[in-house]
Amino acid sequence: MNKSKPGEPLTGDNQDTTHFGFEQVPVGEKQARVAAVFRSVARRYDLMNDLMSLGTHRLIKHMTINLCALRPGHSVLDLAGGTGDLSMKMAPLVGKKGTVVLADINNSMLQIGRDRLIDRGLSAPITLARINAEALPFADDYFDCICIAYGLRNVTDKQQALFSMLRVLKPGGRAVVLEFSTPKNPLLSKAYQVYSDLWPLAGKLVTGDSDSYRYLVESIRMHPDQKTLLDMMKDAGFANCRYHDVMDGICAIHIGHKPWGQGA
Repeated sequence: MNKSKPGEPLTGDNQDTTHFGFEQVPVGEKQARVAAVFRSVARRYDLMNDLMSLGTHRLIKHMTINLCALRPGHSVLDLAGGTGDLSMKMAPLVGKKGTVVLADINNSMLQIGRDRLIDRGLSAPITLARINAEALPFADDYFDCICIAYGLRNVTDKQQALFSMLRVLKPGGRAVVLEFSTPKNPLLSKAYQVYSDLWPLAGKLVTGDSDSYRYLVESIRMHPDQKTLLDMMKDAGFANCRYHDVMDGICAIHIGHKPWGQGA
């Protein structure tokens, strides 16, 4: 049975159990349980993001998109893109000759994203796909960039997802991973922990669901820290890996490139 500690990554499918927040569950159950969480919160997901982050998530996502270095004609995968807020900002950057694939494993989140795209009159170059990050259904060397924002911690086998991302990137292409991380300042870390402990209460008041937001808080605390995730990307085969701390490490943006000459 898996005895891993908080923050340690999952690195194989041979483990009997995995983390679902602080709880240990059979590996085969996590995907369904995460899906239930996001079905529950989908309608108020963006509102709760604004409340929990005090609006800062918008600035952080803007920074993340800048680090994607998108150009006209690029193809980009917005992985675990949910309600589509990043895809809508990516589309003008790649232009009509580019491609944005808004992808998520959760159909409820994708439906919200689709409705938002329709409301804003956006169609091309955005397409929608319901996919599993651990087994991306795209050809080798397909995307110029893959961005996953606040989604990797919900993936059962994170290492396998990184392998899959590397495979479908073009040589020289980049993966950009925005995720909650580990604050460096102990006082900030403690204050952030106290603040995030209030999120289940906010979830109860706004959405009528405290359990889903309790899982979200716990999933953040179980996610690998900056150095661990950097090592995971290197182990997956990414080159020139680095990360940028945001708000002293409350979040971090990791970047890795597919080595030239590694294409199919």
